[in-house]
Amino acid sequence: MKNENIVSALLFCLVALVTLGSSKAALGEKQKDVSPRDFQATLKLRPLAVEFFDFYQNLTLMALSSVETTAEQDNRCLEDIQIVLQGLSSDSQWALQMIDSWGSLPSGVLVGNRRDLGNYEECLSIDHSVNSSYSLQGKYCFAKISTISVNTAVCFPASCTSTQMDTMIRSVVEKLLNVVIDEDEVVVNEATCQTAEQEPLDGATIFTIVLLSILTVACCLSTLYDYNLCEDQKQLPTLVKVFSVRANSRALFHIVDSKSNPNVINCLNGMRCLSLMWVILLHEYLVGFRVPNVNRNQAYAWLGTPFSKIITNGVYAVDTFLFVSGLLVVANGLRAIEKSKGKINVLMMYLHRYLRLTPVLAVAILIYMKILPLLGGGPIFSSALPDDYNVCEKTWYWTLLYVQNYATDTLCLTHTWYLAVDMQLYLFGPLFLIVLYKWGNKGAAGIFVLMLLLASCLFSKMIIYNLSMNIPEAQRSLYHYTNSRTSPYIVGALFGYFLHINRGRTFMLNRITVFLGWILSLSLIFTCLFANYESATMTIIEEAFYLTLIRIAWPLGLSWIVFACLQGYGGMATGFLSSPLWQPLSKLSYSGYIFHMFMMSLQAGVTRTNTFFGNYQIMCRFWADFGFTMVMAYVIYVLVEAPFGVLESLLLPTRRPTPKDKPNAVPESKTSMSPIAAEVVESVTNKPEQTDTVNPALPADATAEISSK
Repeated sequence: MKNENIVSALLFCLVALVTLGSSKAALGEKQKDVSPRDFQATLKLRPLAVEFFDFYQNLTLMALSSVETTAEQDNRCLEDIQIVLQGLSSDSQWALQMIDSWGSLPSGVLVGNRRDLGNYEECLSIDHSVNSSYSLQGKYCFAKISTISVNTAVCFPASCTSTQMDTMIRSVVEKLLNVVIDEDEVVVNEATCQTAEQEPLDGATIFTIVLLSILTVACCLSTLYDYNLCEDQKQLPTLVKVFSVRANSRALFHIVDSKSNPNVINCLNGMRCLSLMWVILLHEYLVGFRVPNVNRNQAYAWLGTPFSKIITNGVYAVDTFLFVSGLLVVANGLRAIEKSKGKINVLMMYLHRYLRLTPVLAVAILIYMKILPLLGGGPIFSSALPDDYNVCEKTWYWTLLYVQNYATDTLCLTHTWYLAVDMQLYLFGPLFLIVLYKWGNKGAAGIFVLMLLLASCLFSKMIIYNLSMNIPEAQRSLYHYTNSRTSPYIVGALFGYFLHINRGRTFMLNRITVFLGWILSLSLIFTCLFANYESATMTIIEEAFYLTLIRIAWPLGLSWIVFACLQGYGGMATGFLSSPLWQPLSKLSYSGYIFHMFMMSLQAGVTRTNTFFGNYQIMCRFWADFGFTMVMAYVIYVLVEAPFGVLESLLLPTRRPTPKDKPNAVPESKTSMSPIAAEVVESVTNKPEQTDTVNPALPADATAEISSK
């Protein structure tokens, strides 16, 4: 009776092979419906388990004759299968594990459940010693047949290649269903197969581990010295200041009181942090579509809900970053130029910015590429990852040059396209500063005309080349190219100029004006969010108008919010966006943006069972990923970002502020989501022989300063 039960278990797993298929997990790409005929035909196969067993029992080399492998490989695979059958007949635990780890026909196929992950660990844990020189190990793979588009896990001896498994499964299907699978269709792909054997660490992985270890040791030793051997922080040695976690954490959690420094725009901290959270939430939903869901059909139906537009339009958070970046570059830069009487060191501006941004990005590339595979593994680790980080080996240098959005189609760390756009727009920062400083309002009018011309180019390009937002191939041109994303940055720059020329001025507005201002601002924001609710039915002209105008409307809506908060008309918005709690998070937002995909990739990659797609479930994953992202951002901040930022300020010359113009708070730094807008304060002046008197061990505060003088 035991043997019959074992055989039945084996046969049931083999039956599942007939129900396999492929599924597409990309957002918005719906799977084909299962026909009732195919579904019912699959169900009728379950009583035919005996035929599966007979076929499996009588498997010979003839079944593998079409596979281009050596005779030794064929014999080894067949011998191991026979050993498995012998183990089943003797109730061996390891043999039962191999069969028990298989997936089966998942329940809920008709509502989108198209994948059964089986038991990943159970398969890979098989290590049966056949003799003193050979052990039979398990090999976990996914197999598919397009009958009803279902994937299921299979576990074979590790000696069997994917092509051998492919041939065996094809033979089974041809016998039972009297069908022939297309030769071009891959039933078992080697890319889906995994074994317990680990590849040895390569040179780049060892280098990454050593680099992180050195930074960790330096921080630990400096922190111990700081705590135990130094009573006066002012006497702390320079090198200890650079790596001391205590000193860098003190700067990180230092709260700037807006009452003592009226030049600080505290509401920008809230904008940055909320925008970062919006981006992470959007990516959380994207990853949620990639993992196996038991209700995938409901997930696609979610795309038609109004709430989905709030999530999927998280791309506007990038426009917020660009708006803030343009605002800070112009507002801080004009103040610095006025103090230096028109002198500007353009090369020093660029060098400061590059050296502040690049260390974190370079370390991130190494961690994504070499450390992430060591931390996790699972049945869908490769398919669930948002990016193929292996491409970094070929395109990493484009990322470090900040030209990846133009130079290559295979981006290393796809979400860093924003850094390339922001860096390329920053190259025009000195030009904007010179134009606004020399020609004032006329220069602002010229920049405004430039924005309209670039917006017209985007509109014309969409019409001429029929570029639709619904076409994936058009995404790079419409979203990643800098010339398509200039409007928010220029609106921010012009608004920064407005704040600069009106510094110290109080606008007395009546309630009706304030009310109309908020109505107009919120109308622009909600129009941007919901105007594309029926985007599938938009004509190309409607899409062109929409995409061109919303990139101007969105930053205009934000401009009123910033203005209202500064002038005391923000009400609850001012209290919320200007909360001191946002300041530390704002300083961590750059590292948080770089590494948030790391935490998502890790959590998605280690998935072991099917999940349920729902707003509550995604929110739970979001808060978990966001919390771990902030923890990792803090670690990267104290290990890389703050130390290299301080080293950069020590090695490169910056101007020494005089007592007359020295700000009440330390200058803006790159620790914001919109990277390093106010490096202009340090580097625009042409006095390289002098050094900054600001304590170099304390990274600059992530707040914007607008002079009231």
